[in-house]
Amino acid sequence: HYNVEGYVAPLDLYSPAEAVANREYFDRLLAMLDGGNSYALNCFQGRCEGIYDLCLEPRILDYVEDIIGPNIICWATHYFCKMPFDEKGVPWHQDASYWPLTPSRTVTVWLAIDDADEENSAMRFIPRTHNRGHLEWKKADGPVVLDQEIVGIDSMGEPFSDNLKAGQISLHADMLAHGSEPNASARRRCGLTLRFCPPEVRPVNAVWEEGIEAIICRGTDPDGYWKHTERPVGDNVKPEGRRPKNLGGN
Repeated sequence: HYNVEGYVAPLDLYSPAEAVANREYFDRLLAMLDGGNSYALNCFQGRCEGIYDLCLEPRILDYVEDIIGPNIICWATHYFCKMPFDEKGVPWHQDASYWPLTPSRTVTVWLAIDDADEENSAMRFIPRTHNRGHLEWKKADGPVVLDQEIVGIDSMGEPFSDNLKAGQISLHADMLAHGSEPNASARRRCGLTLRFCPPEVRPVNAVWEEGIEAIICRGTDPDGYWKHTERPVGDNVKPEGRRPKNLGGN
């Protein structure tokens, strides 16, 4: 299904009690930002022990291994939190269009922190667009989280709404067209993206290469390219340090 459609959803993962714990953890991190916006928790897997542990969750890695094989690198994470009445949309885009990585073999796990549905702006996919190559895009207008917008998306098929209950996950390919509407509801919609790839994937941008805090989550890196980040102690959400930007959005 992943190879043909470009995604798999929904998948049951965490129990209700675990989902509550995931939400409480995110709420603590958000409170620690001290005025930072709800999209600011970007690539803190090397600084926050709770995010690090989510990257190593065996139940998640089992699904990822089924898609990319036994050697698994996590190179990025990002909480995408749309607050109630958030006017920012995420235009239709391909994640790989933002990422100077080759080959394009990153799979994104989207972990629902809150329930996500059409009412509070669940992510939407255009099935099978991951097999169309790099799609033409233009600069997006209006209040948006990301600034790329695919041209001619209306001719590419009907959207699939990635409706998830808190604690469920979906997986999608880095070439799959996806996006989300502004959140016009009174309900928050938060999800954690975890980006996984096999070790043969490489950055082609030196700034990115220096900024990635990668985790060798399972298996090995036969070429010894990826530098493994050790588990941090505690949670540090200070903005200092280099991290890759424009990591794709949901």
